Parts: sequence; C-alpha cells; structure tokens
Amino acid sequence: MYTIGDDRLVSIATDRISAFDVVLPRTIPYKGQVLNQLAAHFLKQTEDIIENWLLGVLDPNVSVGRKAEPVKIEIVVRGCLVGHAWREYEAGKRELCGVALPDGLQEYDSFAAPIITPTTKADAGHDEDISGPDCITQGLATSEEWQQLSDYALKLFARGQQLARDRGLVLADTKYEFGRLDGKLILIDEVHTPDSSRYFYADSYDAYVGGRKGEAPKHLSKEFVRAWLMEHGFSGQAGQAVPELTDDFVSSVSERYIELYDKLTGEAFVKADTADILKRIETNVKDYLQRSTS
Repeated sequence: MYTIGDDRLVSIATDRISAFDVVLPRTIPYKGQVLNQLAAHFLKQTEDIIENWLLGVLDPNVSVGRKAEPVKIEIVVRGCLVGHAWREYEAGKRELCGVALPDGLQEYDSFAAPIITPTTKADAGHDEDISGPDCITQGLATSEEWQQLSDYALKLFARGQQLARDRGLVLADTKYEFGRLDGKLILIDEVHTPDSSRYFYADSYDAYVGGRKGEAPKHLSKEFVRAWLMEHGFSGQAGQAVPELTDDFVSSVSERYIELYDKLTGEAFVKADTADILKRIETNVKDYLQRSTS
C-alpha cells in the first residue's frame, strides 16, 4: 500500500499467500492479478449499494483509490455453518460474536438468514471475534454507524450471493471492510474475492446439503489451502512448522484462482506478461501520476 499526497492510495496485489495469519514461503502465480481484477469487478457491481474507494485500475496488479480512515472492524457475514464458525460450533459453542446458534446444526447447513460475526481489525497479531454491542462500547463504531455497517454488509452479501448463484456458485461467507471519508462510510479493500470469501460449486453444495451423501461440497476458494495445510500438520499453532509447498500444490492453487475468476466474471482470464513485472508496474504507475497531475 502506498499513498499519494493525503487523499489517494495505491494498492499493489502480490502473489504472496497467507493462511492462519502466516505468510507462506512460496508465491502463487497470477494470484495478485486475479485478486486485483476480481476486486475491481465486484466493486463496480456493488457501487449502487455503497460508494467505494476505487478510482481506477492502473495495472493488472495495481489499483488506485481514495484514502479513507479505516473502521477497525471486519464485518464477517455468514450464510452457512463452515470454517471458523463450524470449528467453534463443533467445539460446543452455541454463541458466536453474540449471535445465538441453535442445537442440531451440521457442517454446511445454511442459516435461516445470514448472520454478522464481526472481528476486530488488529494492527498487529490476530483479529479477535467481537459482538456488535461490544463494537459500540469499545468505541470502534457509534451506534448509528454499527447499524449502517450491518445494513450495508447484509445488502452487499445478498448481492454477492445472487451474483454467485447466477454463475453456478454459492457464496458461503465473506468479510467487508469500511472506511470513513468526508463524514460518511465507504467500502474499502477487496470485495468477494477468494481471499476474503468462501465459495462452493452450487450443484455440489445443494446435492450434499439436500441429501448428506457423497463427498462434501467442492470449494472454489482459499479454504482448500487451509485444509491442505491442516492435513499436513499445520494450523498456525505455536511450534508448528509450515509444510513444504510442492510444485504441484502451488500450480493447483494458481489454477483454482484463475478458475474462480473465469466462473465469477464469465470471462477468460488473460495472464499478464510477468517477464519484468516490477518495471511494468513502475511504468504504469508513473504514467498515471503524469496524467493525474497534468
């Protein structure tokens, strides 16, 4: 992230990948390009719900936008019981971020209505689950802001779910980040990307939840990276070593990112020339600066 003056922000999406708050030792080819272009796609698709930070895409990996004061809350919206929510539920908890969960749920079950399970947005260390009322009492948002944040998040999630269904996918959960600019809330960061969201193939999800037979729903998101790491003995706990990422695994992750781009946009992903990516980015950013100041 870079700033231009006091009002603009330049975001460069790299091919690095993290899981369990650890940056993994190998990069994923074209991951940054996929994230940057998908985020721009979905910011455009949701700008009628709430204004966002994006001003333009300068390069396959680079976007520029308005600089805002971040709200120190990540608004996580969940449509079904998977991931962190399932792990908490399986451990016996029946309340998540102040939201009561009924007994008898199974992994992948859809909630009667999407739920909001916010986390703190930590400057360092791990984000922590927090309830909506605690967001207010801890001064992270005013009561009015919290209501606005919740309303925007649910509307954005509904839009994301519909866009995903239209493309044969299920948006299971996602997170949104907001900022304050000129006295109002705007949407910042990435939206509905595989790093901020969990997707399933709709036919796989519907068949499994409807009959509880066969294989679990097929993921098309970063969750399968976490699953692979856990299968190889790593879940971010103290003393655990990150397993070696094989060439085949790295290639499979890259292919999934590209597949998700194709599915969600309905367009074939075009791989940018990466022969001298730093020079390419520098040239495109300088061109933008010259145009914006002339």
